[in-house]
Amino acid sequence: MADIGDLLQQEGFLHTLFQAIPCGVIVVDEALRAQSINEVAQRTFALEASAGIGQLPGKVLRCAHVEDSPEGCGHGAMCEACDVRAVAQSALNGAEVRRQRTRRRVVMDGRTEELNFLVSAAPVTYGGKRFAIVVLEDITEVSHLRRRLRAEQSFAGIVGRDPKMLDVFDTIGELAEVSAPVLILGESGTGKELVAAAIHNEGPRSGKLFVPVNCSALPESLLESELFGHVRGAFTGAIRDKKGRFELANGGTIFLDEVGDIPGSIQVKLLRVLQEGTFERVGGEETVRVDARVISATNRDLRAEADAGRFRDDLFYRLCVVPVTMPPLRDRRNDIPLLAEYILCQALEDAGRADVFLAPETLGLLMDHDWPGNVRELQNAIQYALIKCHGGNLLPEHLPATVAHGDGVPRASRRRRRRKLAAPAVRRALEEAKGNKVLAARNLGVSRATLYRFLDEMGG
Repeated sequence: MADIGDLLQQEGFLHTLFQAIPCGVIVVDEALRAQSINEVAQRTFALEASAGIGQLPGKVLRCAHVEDSPEGCGHGAMCEACDVRAVAQSALNGAEVRRQRTRRRVVMDGRTEELNFLVSAAPVTYGGKRFAIVVLEDITEVSHLRRRLRAEQSFAGIVGRDPKMLDVFDTIGELAEVSAPVLILGESGTGKELVAAAIHNEGPRSGKLFVPVNCSALPESLLESELFGHVRGAFTGAIRDKKGRFELANGGTIFLDEVGDIPGSIQVKLLRVLQEGTFERVGGEETVRVDARVISATNRDLRAEADAGRFRDDLFYRLCVVPVTMPPLRDRRNDIPLLAEYILCQALEDAGRADVFLAPETLGLLMDHDWPGNVRELQNAIQYALIKCHGGNLLPEHLPATVAHGDGVPRASRRRRRRKLAAPAVRRALEEAKGNKVLAARNLGVSRATLYRFLDEMGG
């Protein structure tokens, strides 16, 4: 039997392999001049069969900046930032470069376009000379589809397709057209401020300011001034008159985050603003009138706080004209893959990195975690994993220990404790899905990994 190594030495086989690679491949010499270009690269950059041979990268890749300098490619201001030149040069210096993201402005048929590529390069020596094999993966269409998918799977910047989130989206649309006070309820990290901003941005007040205030971040003495402003000399350090957040939000919306932390003395003034639309600045006598929509949020049970005497009953009813409850992430697990992909894409864009993909086993861990910190915790976990990940796949070992290994309880114990599946329900779901485990898991409301583990434990 012939060794595969012998086959690889055959010139005809190597030529076929070179042309069969489904990416653009360009071989450049030490002067960065193209010595060979495969058919995919020729089609991508509209080149005739031998038109690019002997040309510098700018000419081969139809760079929009190639004419910026009289000396041509390699001498313009943009050439210093050219990822393709940098990657090819690194390979010529002996390094191997794997899948670096790059955007290129190209001119073809008289039109300027922006294309997105993943560029890789590897060195090769032949006949005593060093060459670089440069591979260009065109991801322009993939990038467009990802952006479109993110747009279609979100509403007003909030990502989600779970029925609970669709109900929230419907409520946002209804509330945007009215000015009634809204109280957004939910655990920390569920996106309450995003909902408040969406209500503002989707309504007639969108042309005015959206003014957020974190009521738990300021002591009582500063919070009153922050909300209602002060006059010069009202207290030490008040060297001039200052408008408060309510005045800044006049005509727009003020968002009172963690409104349950407002002390009793300020609750009285807030109640007056809600009832009459008036207040006085700290240290002032002039009555100020404002028209600001009030949206508030809390992770506390304000009804229980009012019953316990820690929050005014009348203020609670004024704030909670329309309650909106944000579901915790553990109650909308079907949105976790969508959110994880969205967060990952945003992080990659911000960092200018090549595409990194979530491995199936990583996604299974994300689906199984309870996410006490909700979407904010998921975001932190993805960003942490991206720092640890140096390849093209985000693996379980890149995740924070709390996500990858749980809270110190052995995973087998956690699975037994948290498992909500029952054998009859699983059998029924598999029958309805005609054996399709992915569809069965979706119908059961669990991750694919959870279903697989259940079947393994049950011997199925």
